[in-house]
Amino acid sequence: MHELINWLVTTIGAMGYTGIFLLMAMESSVFPIPSEIVMPPAGYLAQQGKMDMILVILSGTAGSLVGAYANYFVARWLGRPLLIKYGKYVWITEEHFNRVEKFFLAHGEISTFVGRLLPVARHLISLPAGLANMNHLKFSFYTLLGAGIWVSVLSWIGYFIGENQELIARYSEHAVIDVILFSIVLVGIYVAIHRRRARSQTHS
Repeated sequence: MHELINWLVTTIGAMGYTGIFLLMAMESSVFPIPSEIVMPPAGYLAQQGKMDMILVILSGTAGSLVGAYANYFVARWLGRPLLIKYGKYVWITEEHFNRVEKFFLAHGEISTFVGRLLPVARHLISLPAGLANMNHLKFSFYTLLGAGIWVSVLSWIGYFIGENQELIARYSEHAVIDVILFSIVLVGIYVAIHRRRARSQTHS
């Protein structure tokens, strides 16, 4: 891990904001590059005065959007025809697919936003969005919102903690737990509001 962190600091320092953009684009697609080891070193470089914090966050967030769109379009152009044609062989019928698509069209905003905050899910949430052909404006907005929050948290961890790798790992884990708890509360509120609206429409 020590060698990897040093390599990332060197790479980001050499490539600048382009390096942040590319690494976060990879992180948001299918490449196993954790954002927890990309953004804190960039935040540390900002603390050293070698980079600008605002541009660090913007570069990481923009890279996340580009990587998310890579998955979105792969799912949109390849996933749907393959699922409909071959899904029956793995018990995924077109009816099942239509249910998932209907759910995501109804709840795509909260799903995309929360998904961008959660480990593992942030790599995958763009796939159902692409399968459901989610509105580009909504997909971009909620992806940028979720990714921007997460990128900012990690960048500021690196900024305040510096190059102490053990503390970065510890606070990154705390951040993940806090984000998961926040997401659970947010989803709970969303479900409660949605059910209340559904009951109101039923009685009206």
